[in-house]
Amino acid sequence: MSKVNTKQMGRLVAAGSKLSVDKVIDSLAHLNALHIVDYDGNDEGFSLGTPEEQADEIGKMLARARSAASVITANSPTALASESLVRSSLSNDIPSLIDDLLDKKARLDTVNLEISSLNEESSILSLISPLNLDVDLLDGYENLTSFVGLVDDISFTQSLPPECLSFTSKNSKQKIVAVFIKSDILGKIQPILDESGFSAVTLPSGEGDPNTILTSIANNISVLMDEKEDLEKYLSTWSSNNGEILLCCLEILERDHAILTAPVRIAVSEHAFVIDGWVEMSRADEIQNSLRSCCLYVEISPFKIVAGQGGHGHSDHQHHQEMPPIAYQERNLSKPMELLTDAVGRPAYGRIDPTIFMFITYPIFFGMMLGDMAYGIVTMALGVYLISKAGINEMFKLGGQFLCYIGFATLIFGYIYAEFAGWEIFHVGHAGPAESLSILYPSAVDSSGHWLSYPIESLGLNFAFPFHRVSPTSNGGNLENLIVLAVYIGFIHVFFGLLIGFRDILLHGNGHGGIGFICALFEKGSWMILLIGGFLFAYGFLGPDYGLDSEWMLVPGTILVLGATVMLMWTLYNYHGVPFPINIGLAPIEAIGILPTVISYVRLFAVGVVGVKIAETGNNKLFDPMADLLSSGEYALVPFLFIGWLFVQIFAWGLGVFSPNIHAARLHFVEWMRQYYDSSGEAFVPFGFRKQLVEVE
Repeated sequence: MSKVNTKQMGRLVAAGSKLSVDKVIDSLAHLNALHIVDYDGNDEGFSLGTPEEQADEIGKMLARARSAASVITANSPTALASESLVRSSLSNDIPSLIDDLLDKKARLDTVNLEISSLNEESSILSLISPLNLDVDLLDGYENLTSFVGLVDDISFTQSLPPECLSFTSKNSKQKIVAVFIKSDILGKIQPILDESGFSAVTLPSGEGDPNTILTSIANNISVLMDEKEDLEKYLSTWSSNNGEILLCCLEILERDHAILTAPVRIAVSEHAFVIDGWVEMSRADEIQNSLRSCCLYVEISPFKIVAGQGGHGHSDHQHHQEMPPIAYQERNLSKPMELLTDAVGRPAYGRIDPTIFMFITYPIFFGMMLGDMAYGIVTMALGVYLISKAGINEMFKLGGQFLCYIGFATLIFGYIYAEFAGWEIFHVGHAGPAESLSILYPSAVDSSGHWLSYPIESLGLNFAFPFHRVSPTSNGGNLENLIVLAVYIGFIHVFFGLLIGFRDILLHGNGHGGIGFICALFEKGSWMILLIGGFLFAYGFLGPDYGLDSEWMLVPGTILVLGATVMLMWTLYNYHGVPFPINIGLAPIEAIGILPTVISYVRLFAVGVVGVKIAETGNNKLFDPMADLLSSGEYALVPFLFIGWLFVQIFAWGLGVFSPNIHAARLHFVEWMRQYYDSSGEAFVPFGFRKQLVEVE
C-alpha cells in the first residue's frame, strides 16, 4: 500500500494443543507481530487461561521496581544494554538496592511530615508566646472556658464582663488574645467576640513556657533537616549509580510479566487453545511459518471493510464491524510527523493517513509565519542538540528531527523574506547590521530591494524575490501580496481536504451506511461546490481590476453557492437524519462557516508580522542606541543594552517557535482535517519484546 494509507491488516486465528501454549507465546513474543484480541470468555467449552506460577512473584518485583523508578531521576542509557547483564543484576544486588531505596524514601516522607508538623506547631507557639502564659494554662479547665485567637482590635476587652479574665498581645501584624470565663455565663461573651472578629487558633499540646518549647522544636527541626539532607543525598547518589540499570531491569520485568500473564488473554479448553488477533499482512508468511511448528491450525485472512461501514466515527453507535488497529507505513524522513497525527488520533482503517501531507505543508506553514534566517538556524541547532542527546530515546530523536524540519523551513523563508534576527537585509532608507548578508543574494537588486518581480495580474499577486513582508508597499513591501497569498493557500488546502474526504466516502462510506459516488457528492462534493462558488463570488466582487472583467463571476458564483446550500439541506436530511424544517435553517448557517475556515489562513501572515515587529522593536530601541554609543566611545551602558537586546531576541525566538506551532497545528487539525478526518483508529500494539533500553537475546 502507498504511504498515504496505513498498513493492510489481517485477522489471525491460531489453535493447537494446550501443552504448546508456552511455546506459542514465546514465539509470538519474539515475533512482536500480533495485536492480541483478548478473549471475552463467552464461548462454550472455553475459558480464560491461567498465568504462570512465577507471575505473582514477578508482579510483586515489578511493582517495587516501578515504585523505585518513580522515586529517582535517571536518564536512559545511551546504548542498548545487554539482557544477560541486566538479568544478572536482577538476580544479585538490584532487589536489595531497591528495598533500601524504598525504605529511605519512606523515611524521607516521614521526616518531611514531621518537619511540616513541627513547623506548624512552631508557628502557633510563636503566635501565643507573647501572652506569657504556659501552654498547659490555656485550656483544660472543668469550670472555665478559654478563647485563644486573633482579633481585629484588642480594645474589645474593655467591654468584657467583670467575670472575664483576659490576656492580650499586640504587634505590627497580629493581635492575639486569651479570654477565660466561667462556663455557665458563656452567652455574655460570645456576641462581643463575634463583633471583635475573633478567630480561634488550634492550641498545641505540651506543658511549660512556649519559648522553651520553641527552642526544643527548633533543635528537633535542625536534627530532622540534617537527616533529610542525608536522605536526599542518598537518593541522588542512588540515582546516579543505579538509575540506568533500574530502568533496564524495569523493562525486563515488564517483558517477563507480559509473557507470564499472556495465557489470561487467550481462550483455552481442557485440551486446546485458540489465539485471536490482528497482524500486518506484509508479515503474514513470516508469522505463519513461525507458528506452524507449535500450532495445529493457523489462518490469516486479509481484512475487508464492509461497504458503508468503514472508518466509523466515535459517535456512530450503529456500527457493527470490528475494525483492525492502525499501523503506520514504514517511514524515514516523514516519521517525525507521526507525532502530529498521534496528537489527534490515528486515522480509521482504510482512510487517508495525513502524515505524509503534513510532512510537506506543516513546515511550509510554520516557515511562512516565523520566516527569519537567524531563528531558523537557532531552531535547527536546538533540534540537532536534542538528537545528539537522544541516545536510544526514540521520542527525543523524533522531536529533534521535527525541530530541524521546521527550522530549515524557517531558514528558507527567512532567505525569501530577506530577514535576519528582525532586520531586513534590504531595508530601504535604513541600513541595518544584517545588510552584510546581501552577498547571499544576486547583485542586481533594484531600488525596492527586489531581484525579481513577477506580477500575476489575474490573481492580484506580485511574486517578488526577496519578498519583503513588513516594509510599506510604497517602499517595495509585499505585505498585501502575502495576505492574498494566504487566502489562496487556505482555499487550496481546504479544497484538498474535501477531495480526500470525497475519496474516503466513495470507497469506504460515511459511517452512516452511505457509500459511493452519490453519497460522496452530497457529503463532500456539496462543500467543494460551495467553496468554488464562494471563491468565484468573492473574486468577482473583490478581485483585482487590471482591465479584466471579473464581475461576470458574480452570477455563476451565486448559483453555485445556492445550489450547494440546497445540496447541504438534502445531505443533512438524508444522511444525518436532521428533520427538514430544521435543516432548511441549519444548512445556510453551516454554509457560511466555510468563509471563516478559509479566512483563518490569514494567520499565515499575521502571526509572522507580529513576531518580526517584536524583534524589530528590540533592534530599534536597544541595538541601534548601543551601536551609537559604541561609535561615540561611550561604553558604560553598552552591556545593559546588549543584555536587553539579547533578551528581546530570545523572547522573540521563543514566542516564534511556540506561537507559529500552535497556529500551524490549528490550520491542520481544525481547518484541514475537519474536512475529512476520522480519528477513531486504535494504535497497533503487537505483543512481544519491544526493545527500548535492553537488547533482545
